[in-house]
This record gives sequence, structure tokens and C-alpha cells, in this order.
Amino acid sequence: MKAVIFDMDGVLVDSEPVITKAAILALREYGIHAKNEDFHPFTGMGEDRFIGGVAEKYGIDYQIEMKKRTYEIYVEIVNDEIGIYDGISELLISLRGKGIRTAVASSADELKVMANLPAAGIDRALFDIICSGEDVINKKPSPDIFLLAAKKLQVEPEYCIVVEDALSGISAALAAGMSCLAISTSFSKEALLNAGAKEVFANTKDILPFFKV
Repeated sequence: MKAVIFDMDGVLVDSEPVITKAAILALREYGIHAKNEDFHPFTGMGEDRFIGGVAEKYGIDYQIEMKKRTYEIYVEIVNDEIGIYDGISELLISLRGKGIRTAVASSADELKVMANLPAAGIDRALFDIICSGEDVINKKPSPDIFLLAAKKLQVEPEYCIVVEDALSGISAALAAGMSCLAISTSFSKEALLNAGAKEVFANTKDILPFFKV
């Protein structure tokens, strides 16, 4: 492996509860009284689908303003409510010390990515490149964002490995011709393995031994 491409939410930061809370508050302004579990089927697909899928479930057409309002609330609460995973910066430093390139490939908008990293104390400079959902038309489970990350890293897809927590992300990685390690923060180990993950870990920091030679 020459590069590791990380999803963000549920992999680098524990932000799913924060975006879910923000979306619930935002959708309430549109008369939608959503519940936490409503969002689970849309995890990893980007906020347009994450929010839009729930709105449609309640019979309301999705409007881009719903996402804008969700992000406004998210930015207000993220610093206080984001969950921080231990050992992420050390993992990234270790990988780069081995000559392995690193990237973020998140279905979220750039605004959210750039809010999450400093909120979790992760230095942007620890990544060679960052791709957000705004960089591609087709979101996960389409492979587009991972293929774009590989292109920007100047590494062929077969030499990239993806770290994901969502079933849609695993499908995207496999469709891109990449191997995928999974973190069981959002889905069960069994579900992740069934989706095609090569191995499943409880924590992102625990993947480092996988790269030891």
C-alpha cells in the first residue's frame, strides 16, 4: 500500500451524533419531527441524502436550505459536542513516517470537514490532500470520491487502502478497485464484513499494525 484514504465521520472524528442533532433541529423548523434512527440508512452518503432521505420519509420534499440550516447549527455546536478519538494524530504521523501518503475523502461538504478537523485537534497538514462531497457529482456508494483522491495523490487505486465506517463507503472503495478496512462505529462487524471489508477494527488507531512490515 502506498496511500491510505480516510473517510471522516465515524473514522477520524465521532461527529455522527452532532450532525444528527443538528439535522433534527433544522428539520424541526420545517415541521419534520425526525428521530435519531431515521438517519441511519443514509449514513455515509453525504448530507444532501442524509437530510433529504429523512425529509422524504416524512413526506416533505428536500430543499437545499435544509442542509444550509443544518450546517449553521452544526458549526455552532461542533466544538462543544464533537467526539474525539484517541491516537488519530499519532496514527497519521506513523503512516507518513513509513512513507505512506494520507488523504481524507468525505461525502460531507468542505465546510463540515474543515470544522471537524480543528474541533478534534487534528492538524490539516497531516493529510496530503482532502476531498469533500462538493468535489464530485456522484456520492458514495459511487467510487468517484476515492478515485479523485487517488488521482490527486498520484497513486494508482490498487495501491490505495480505504478506512471506512459505512456500508456505502465500503461499496465505493471496492468499486474504485481499492481494499477497505472498516471501523465498527456505525455498523456491526458482521455487516461490515458482509459488505466486503477486509478487516474490521473497533478503533481507527488500531489499524496501524496492519501496515507493519
